[in-house]
Amino acid sequence: MSFLFKKKVKTMVEPQEILDNNEYHLVRKIATGGMGDVYEALQLGIEGFAKRVVIKTLVEELAADNSFVQMFIGEAKLVADLIHENIAQVYQLGKINNTFYIAMEYIHGVTLQEFQERHLQLSKKIPIELCCFIISRVCRALHYAHTKRDRIGELLCIVHRDVSPNNIMLALDSVVKLTDFGIAKARDFMFDGEGEILYGKVPYMSPEQASFQKTDGRSDIFSLGICFYEILTGEALYSKGDKKTLMTRYEIIKDAIPPIREKRPDIPAKVEEILLRALEKRRHLRYQTAQKMCLDLEHFLYDKGYGPTNDTLVKYLKTIFPEKA
Repeated sequence: MSFLFKKKVKTMVEPQEILDNNEYHLVRKIATGGMGDVYEALQLGIEGFAKRVVIKTLVEELAADNSFVQMFIGEAKLVADLIHENIAQVYQLGKINNTFYIAMEYIHGVTLQEFQERHLQLSKKIPIELCCFIISRVCRALHYAHTKRDRIGELLCIVHRDVSPNNIMLALDSVVKLTDFGIAKARDFMFDGEGEILYGKVPYMSPEQASFQKTDGRSDIFSLGICFYEILTGEALYSKGDKKTLMTRYEIIKDAIPPIREKRPDIPAKVEEILLRALEKRRHLRYQTAQKMCLDLEHFLYDKGYGPTNDTLVKYLKTIFPEKA
């Protein structure tokens, strides 16, 4: 759960009540988050048409707060225009019985967090090339979002602000997907609040994010660098749950990055260089664009003529998640 939304709250209505004239049939609850519940659902149409989707709801307590309502609406409006294979799509924003909901793309797969946890259970390291491939696809998603322009050509200045393993999906039948722009910021779309409110999951914050400073796309790159470090090593880079938020923020702002070779001796020098540049605490020395980070990763992967593809990842996922294949 993102730090902004710590309070556990109750959804406004039971699942069976969130039906739009039989347009949606809720199948099961997938997760409960800070803003509401997430359900697998079927979007129904004429002549037996049925499309599997995800329904995301807004909880009662937050629905009474206009700032949260505008954030929820802002996410739907923003992501509706983000059409990219590596970003989960939004189909509809609706309201039933005073309950706001978003209908989104259903992704049959696992989160990056689940992917990492399965490897820990199996006492295996994630292959380095697959780590690079996954992160390169998230880079593609971030570059698209960071450079997205509105209908008159003005930059939207999108910053995701919550790049973390639970918001990266690995589909068992397609591609890597970046999800959940719920606390993103964008010009004229989303509530900002930086400098007053701490947004995101603390162990995945950039130094500027943890310092209540204004963020830009380079903040997302640092967060992605943390994800990269963790899937390479199988260990958390910053404290999770065993230390207070203030201490974790101090680690992010001040502490040096632990030498990765102590945890992953087989890491190629080029991959180590890419990782450390993404995790550079000084913004002006970090990757300035997600595209540049992506190019460096893809040069490492394909310079010799062959490297992992979407099919490679799908086949690998099915071997370690046979129950989901």
